[in-house]
Amino acid sequence: MKAIIFNGSLEQRPESTSGRISQYFAERIEKSGFQTEVFTLADSGIPLFDVTLTKTPLAVERMTQLFLEADIHFWLAPLYHGSIPGVMKNCLDWLEVTSGHYQPYLTDKTVGLVCWADGLHAMQGINTMDAVAKSLRAWPIPFSIPVIRAALFDHEDPTKISSLYSDKFDKLINIATTKRIEKVQHHH
Repeated sequence: MKAIIFNGSLEQRPESTSGRISQYFAERIEKSGFQTEVFTLADSGIPLFDVTLTKTPLAVERMTQLFLEADIHFWLAPLYHGSIPGVMKNCLDWLEVTSGHYQPYLTDKTVGLVCWADGLHAMQGINTMDAVAKSLRAWPIPFSIPVIRAALFDHEDPTKISSLYSDKFDKLINIATTKRIEKVQHHH
């Protein structure tokens, strides 16, 4: 089974918020026995969506292949002005190139959603991704994680994700990999 982590941020440093969250997810998902790939938007070279092109750009073909091969998706997004970054939506719009496939778009894929914001508004990003995932015929997991950035990292060790959020991330990964929503035992 394959999983993809879609890092929808343009931050390129591994120690950035998106880099740390991606890393956390990658380590945990691999432990669940999934082959895991991180798709980092900043390195992807995806051009602006253009339906008039006669040939699909190579970067888009590569992205589409990764997205279609993965059984489980985790979409990680910062909140920009009340929504997900436009570049992230741009990537998802490119999935239009699969419209002629026997199973177009992200038909029947499971998608876990995480969005972080400085205030309490990360849910707006979750709602955007939820709508996009559904329109791409995927199944967004009903347990999603809006993150308040100030509480994301451990106060003693700012390189570590706080137990508040590591518990939530673990629960989301557990649901995605088992397709069951159940109480997760807390390990501290």
